[in-house]
Amino acid sequence: MPATAPPFLRPGDQVAVVCPARKASHEELATAVATLESWGLRVVLGASTNVEYHQFGGTDEVRRQDLQQQLDNPAIRAILCARGGYGTTRIIDGIDFSGFVRAPKWVAGFSDITTLNCHLLARGYQSIHGVMPLLFHQEGGEASLESLRRALFGEATRYEVPAHPLNQLGTATGELIGGNLSLLQTLTGTASDCSTAGRILFLEDIDEYLYAIDRMLVHLDRTGKLRNLAGLLVGHFTTPQDNAVPYGQTPNEIIQHYAGKYGFPIAYGFPVGHEPQNMALICGRPSRLTVEATGARLDYL
Repeated sequence: MPATAPPFLRPGDQVAVVCPARKASHEELATAVATLESWGLRVVLGASTNVEYHQFGGTDEVRRQDLQQQLDNPAIRAILCARGGYGTTRIIDGIDFSGFVRAPKWVAGFSDITTLNCHLLARGYQSIHGVMPLLFHQEGGEASLESLRRALFGEATRYEVPAHPLNQLGTATGELIGGNLSLLQTLTGTASDCSTAGRILFLEDIDEYLYAIDRMLVHLDRTGKLRNLAGLLVGHFTTPQDNAVPYGQTPNEIIQHYAGKYGFPIAYGFPVGHEPQNMALICGRPSRLTVEATGARLDYL
């Protein structure tokens, strides 16, 4: 059964901003709040914002209770995660999603929020992998912010990317799944794990050592996450690290080594990840990936 899409937003709807991972102050979020209000939305700043416990947006219990409150409140029509970092996996198993099931709402974020995207998809619900409030106004990120608005309000979207020498041509249809590579590996075997079979996977990461990218791809391959994909989108692998003895392959070449052998369509250079070009993708949304010699495009079905 296809994943369920929560109701798209309308002007006047109320949305919450929370910190399930790293901390964010009200001052840091002020411009994002103004932007959301300019979209006609009413903004609630959750109890996990403007507080801190070391690097986190409050203790695990503060962050868990805040996310729980926003999930349970039917007046809140979307939850925007203020930033990523680390911490969502520490609280996810303590969250009760029964209230969310009665009144589904959009949850949006990326990076560490891959945990929530996957946890919701494992339960049959769509969510948004997209730019977060702390990054709303980064230089060069205007198109990414607009793509998030379009996703939240249910406006038609098509993404087109130039040809890449490593692309594998073909057409694939399936639900979108993916996010941060290191989080996808971390979630394997947990209650947040999702099947990738018949789906279009997208991958991105930041600051990872090249050998670690290889190790994570080995893990995905050994656990069958690559074998039965319908297609693959490869996003930004920002500032990869290397050892004194060079690893000898780029992130794209590493991915090609493991995914390329299966023959499904692959589009490299997709604008998703830890860079200003981070276009919103709806996890769980049925989509069509078309990879041709002239470039690739992604359409929602």
